Amino acid sequence: MLRNTLTAGVIVATVFSAAPAVAQVDMGAYLAGRQAATDNDFAGGALYFGQALEADPGNPLLLDSALASLVALGEFDKAEILAREMVRLERTSQIADLTINVVDASTGNWDGIFEALEGGRSIGPLIDGLTQAWAHMGNGNIRRALGQFDQVIETEGMEVYGVTHKAYALASVGNFEEAEALFSTRGTDMEYSRQSAIARIEILSQLGRNADALAILQAIFGARLDPAVADLRDALEAGETLPYSAVQTPRAGMADMYLTVAVLVQSDAPDTYTLLFARAATYLAPENTPAVLMSAALLERLGQYDLANTAYAGIARDDPSFSSAEIGRAEVLRAAGKRDAAIEVLEALSRSYPDLPQVFAGKGDVLREANRLNDAKTAYTRALSLYDDTAPAKWIVYYTRGITNHQLDLWPEAEADFRAALALAPDNPQVLNYLGYSLVERGEKLDEALAMIETAVAAMPDNGAIVDSLGWVLFRLGQYEEAVAVLERAVTLEAVDPVINDHLGDAFWAVGRTTEARFQWQRALSFGPEDVDAQRIRDKLDRGLDLVLISEGEEPIRLARGND
Repeated sequence: MLRNTLTAGVIVATVFSAAPAVAQVDMGAYLAGRQAATDNDFAGGALYFGQALEADPGNPLLLDSALASLVALGEFDKAEILAREMVRLERTSQIADLTINVVDASTGNWDGIFEALEGGRSIGPLIDGLTQAWAHMGNGNIRRALGQFDQVIETEGMEVYGVTHKAYALASVGNFEEAEALFSTRGTDMEYSRQSAIARIEILSQLGRNADALAILQAIFGARLDPAVADLRDALEAGETLPYSAVQTPRAGMADMYLTVAVLVQSDAPDTYTLLFARAATYLAPENTPAVLMSAALLERLGQYDLANTAYAGIARDDPSFSSAEIGRAEVLRAAGKRDAAIEVLEALSRSYPDLPQVFAGKGDVLREANRLNDAKTAYTRALSLYDDTAPAKWIVYYTRGITNHQLDLWPEAEADFRAALALAPDNPQVLNYLGYSLVERGEKLDEALAMIETAVAAMPDNGAIVDSLGWVLFRLGQYEEAVAVLERAVTLEAVDPVINDHLGDAFWAVGRTTEARFQWQRALSFGPEDVDAQRIRDKLDRGLDLVLISEGEEPIRLARGND
């Protein structure tokens, strides 16, 4: 093939079109690539490592780093060229083997997959075993495929995955009886992914067993159904026969395999590693919505908001998960500082889905951040009217509407919302802290506020803001020595918070440690407090806390003695 006649330098130039035309040593490009990798900037990594490869085309570290960037971008076509060059250079690389495996599956080059495995290239036992089975299916050799699935089933720790994929394979050729027999043999020990659960439901429906399919649906998904599963339930209840659509081809089977691996490793592996498998799944099956959503969520966590936005936008409007994807897209736009765009997405979504509470809750969050408080309150109120009292998210909306009412200076309504949130989520530390601190600031129900904040601190003892609240309520109760001890701990937890440093300064003043008080107020000023707070701190530095309190109509503390 043509690629075998290319020099390594030409290969690099082919992949990285933005790289310099003339190779030259460029340590700057290498260092920029490393920084891009640290920042999870995959486009930058692909560019800069590509430039570095111009000077050293066979460098395995550069090749692997460039490969990782390209796969994280989902650009397997470009990654393939570098991966095959690594194989030609006899470099060991899991990412190269993954890339070639994915590209061969996408093009139906099943013999190429067998050649790679026979050549000792391996991604991992589970992937290798299932890949061989699906490659036999791709070559039309069902008998050998089923035998390979059986080998996976017989391997310790892999049984459930072998059973699932063998059932997929049987169902894909219309053998629903044997597929269901496999699932039923596992009984209540069967572990389901979303995809395998839907596959079994569809298989049972194909067998004319809608009642059993409904029972499985209820047992696995419970009462809270996403739109796609709700559609399945409605069709089953209407007596319709569901088509088998879960995994219909070897390519789709391998996509499900890669998504399964991504789910398995995500709790222990870095998000950048998990993303490689999620991208493999989406490349092989762009219609695999869970894989697309997982890729988007990983990119969001990695701070790659534009890439996450693009991934979310790939969900088709007629997909049952479209609303979830749009909510995710609005969130990444919000995180990227594009609030107007996020509001626009949610405004359109609220018109298309007027009965979906999550849309209005998300809309309220963005509007509140944009300081459109009355509009935010309206959105939160709409969300609360759509949630039922068993919805896990309802307390959060009461809480955020309470914050909005507090910012609107509607304290009775805010307090009612906070207490409604606590009725649904008793002892929630965030709500207890916000309500308790607000009561302290208002000088109301201080004993109750103290109990609330003590409960919050017990739940989150290393949260500086909550520990500060405890110190501040002790201060307001006149327990100054105790307040100093607590606020000193709060400052160790949140060293550069201007409010906490200001509070500690007040507590020092109250116990007569005026030099330390002024030091803390100076620190608080250096950390950029709000303008109104900054002015008050300067006033305390000029005149002392007692005179400031008198000018505000408050009683002076009177424990401090003189100046330093």
